[in-house]
Amino acid sequence: MRRLLPTLLLLAVVVTACGGSTGESDSAGGAAAATGDEELGFSTEGWKTDFSNHSVPLTEFTSGGPPRDGIPPIDEPKYVGLDEAGEFLGEREPVMVVEEGREVRGYPLQIMVWHEIVNDELGGRPIAVTYCPLCNSSVVFDRRVDGRELTFGTTGNLRSSDLVMWDRQTESWWQQLTAEAVVGELTGERLEVLPSQILSFEDFRDRFPKADVLSRDTGFERDYGTTPYAGYDNVPEEQPFLLEGESDARLPPKTRVTALLEGDEALVIPFDRLAEEPVVNEEIAGRPVAVFFDPEVTSVLDESSIASSREVGSAAAFDRRVGGRTLTFSSTDGRIVDDQTGSEWDITGRAVAGPLADERLEPVRHDEQFWFALAAFVPDARIAP
Repeated sequence: MRRLLPTLLLLAVVVTACGGSTGESDSAGGAAAATGDEELGFSTEGWKTDFSNHSVPLTEFTSGGPPRDGIPPIDEPKYVGLDEAGEFLGEREPVMVVEEGREVRGYPLQIMVWHEIVNDELGGRPIAVTYCPLCNSSVVFDRRVDGRELTFGTTGNLRSSDLVMWDRQTESWWQQLTAEAVVGELTGERLEVLPSQILSFEDFRDRFPKADVLSRDTGFERDYGTTPYAGYDNVPEEQPFLLEGESDARLPPKTRVTALLEGDEALVIPFDRLAEEPVVNEEIAGRPVAVFFDPEVTSVLDESSIASSREVGSAAAFDRRVGGRTLTFSSTDGRIVDDQTGSEWDITGRAVAGPLADERLEPVRHDEQFWFALAAFVPDARIAP
């Protein structure tokens, strides 16, 4: 854990001086007395949350160090073009990519690692873009629940080391990895998860030349381009920060995996396999899927300088059916081709050459994270052989 815990505590200290806010309510309420803070790993003071309404034990939550919104979300995002983004992003740095209709936007993880949540709008849809560094999980949500638009912040608390968000409208608590409200008025509600993927900045720029990029002009002073979690992912066997109990022993805790989620099923493919086999044909819940892997994407949890960090790769998942035909894919000389027509495909699921040129595969909901996080929330996940 070396440098991690001191850095997390430092985030809570510097936030006021750097223009952040703890977001604390003026009223302490009676929740603390009702739940007995002495038995909990977090404080209920200042929250208007209905802690009597919860779907998981409150004892599973623990303070991560910073207070509420001590890791400040970005509520007024600004954007720059690709040329300007190229002045502060390395070619192989990871960018979280979201598409809505014809609009495409990139969210550099060098910014997300300092803020974890961006409340945004894309293509007329209100979205929350989220990244949990401790789980290495990136998830995008529609911010609407039953026609009500929510905005999100960080509670400062963790559950199984994963980000716990809160909405400002009801002060309900939400689990990032499951998209579910687990404490408060909205307990049991789920956010709609939207497709997204991690690309290197180089691939993002080449494939989406008209896209814009989240700007470093966030309203906060942070050392963007560096990571406060240096060294966190260097040892896959290392116990994760504030994870209660032992992780699922089928894989080392911090093994990077891609997880495909379809209904009640979850299919896990470790990056170790993808590094050797960059195209995998599989099936989940009766749906034929393909996973493509790009090895040339850097970690944001390795060296202090993200651009200088080691390459860990990124994965993308797609439905293998096109025009009623199920395709199988393979990797040939670094190119992704389908066996049926010989068409060439790129990491975003687009056919770039051959008989199927300009066709596009439908994205399948997937996420990249550390194995321990996926296993904590989806214990029945199947690991692809």
